[in-house]
Amino acid sequence: MRYAARMASNIIIRGARANDLPVLGKLGALLVRMHHGFDAQRFMAPDAGVEEGYAWFLGHELKNPEAVVLVAELAHEGAEPEVIGYTYAGMEPRSWKELRDRAGFIHDVVVSPDVRAQGVGTRLLEAASEWLIAHGAPRIMLWTAERNPGAQRLFERVGFRRTMIEMTRER
Repeated sequence: MRYAARMASNIIIRGARANDLPVLGKLGALLVRMHHGFDAQRFMAPDAGVEEGYAWFLGHELKNPEAVVLVAELAHEGAEPEVIGYTYAGMEPRSWKELRDRAGFIHDVVVSPDVRAQGVGTRLLEAASEWLIAHGAPRIMLWTAERNPGAQRLFERVGFRRTMIEMTRER
């Protein structure tokens, strides 16, 4: 636990930069692989270029004024800081098909497996929420995989509530 307390003080949440994209691609690929493992029919298969594809996607979102990509960076004494997680969020317009008004949406929250359950995800969620509120979000939404109870507990702990259940039927 001393490591967790020490680590929390060494974490900086900042806007992602282009030179972060290779690491973000790897973290995004973790997300793709995890979700595919939850339900291979529902979630896309992680192909050979998944890291590069996710890096390209997040790089594109860095230029989107309605979106934010934030990283959690761990400072190491005498070494370069290390990106250990990220979040990607954006403002979504009113949606008649989803029956909701304009909202902030947190699309991704990913933390490196070796530093999970130490507050990094919470810090990323709070920073993304602050950005969304500053950009006029009257509410903040997110989706979570049915088979990801750890993420669901995190989201509930920071104030999210269940509102919809996605159901999928294969042909």
